[in-house]
Amino acid sequence: MKKAFPVYDICSLADNQHHDLLISRFAPYLQKHHNLALAHKHSFYHVVLFTRGGGKHAIDFKQFDVKPYQIYFMAPGQVHSWSFEGPVDGYIINFSAEFFQSFLLRPEYLDSFVFFTGDVNEQVIELDGTVQLGINRLFEQLISESAQPSRLNMDMIRALMLQLFITVAREKTEGSTLGVPGYNYTLLQSFRKLVDKHFATLRLPKDYAALLYITPNHLNALCNDMLGIPAGELIRDRVVLEAKRLLINHDMNINEIAGKLNFADNSYFTKFFKKYTGQTPEDFRKTQYRNEHSR
Repeated sequence: MKKAFPVYDICSLADNQHHDLLISRFAPYLQKHHNLALAHKHSFYHVVLFTRGGGKHAIDFKQFDVKPYQIYFMAPGQVHSWSFEGPVDGYIINFSAEFFQSFLLRPEYLDSFVFFTGDVNEQVIELDGTVQLGINRLFEQLISESAQPSRLNMDMIRALMLQLFITVAREKTEGSTLGVPGYNYTLLQSFRKLVDKHFATLRLPKDYAALLYITPNHLNALCNDMLGIPAGELIRDRVVLEAKRLLINHDMNINEIAGKLNFADNSYFTKFFKKYTGQTPEDFRKTQYRNEHSR
């Protein structure tokens, strides 16, 4: 079995590009990094536009069909894999969380784009024909600017990337994620960030409501209104997701994973995992192993 669950940073994937950024056409990138077909984790933001190809790709264990003029976005820490059919091409951008920090007055600006929040259901977008040509042009400009990285080139790249994000966000949400986010959206993002930080130790909505200085009823109403699920389900989903991420790392046994997620024992963790996934942790691990090695 695979012994290590790979975590890639930009430096491990780039040649001579800026250490915070990698921009490439997708076909040569894929040819060089064919090992990325297996499940792996990124420490950076990751954007891909497919212009040609078929097959499947998965983000945090949710599968999507590969289609021309599909664009997807990933935040740091998410798990990803590919299984392509036939020739595939397009464009790829990898960039660090620090890449925009000195450029933007609001360092949290990227969080205003719903496709960078880590919600898998918002991250894969089929581009309408009316924007495909404009998006293609932006990627071609990014390829050109990245060929000679100077300070002004890098600032132009940042400006072009923001134009790309805004164009896609406008197409997807008609501007609801642009500008200054509304109070409820900001509150929901704060809740998600707290869950990402504390899910292993804080499992009840009332714990997060206290950290947000709101009532549990307010938090549940917010989640039901904006996500269609109660706050407790969002917390449970995050625990299940982390369990899946850990289970594909064969360096850790089930007891170690249960302990890392703060379950009292292996039996309780197994019951919890099976209740919300329909599989035991061992069955999930075996299924993922078979799927990866059948490619």
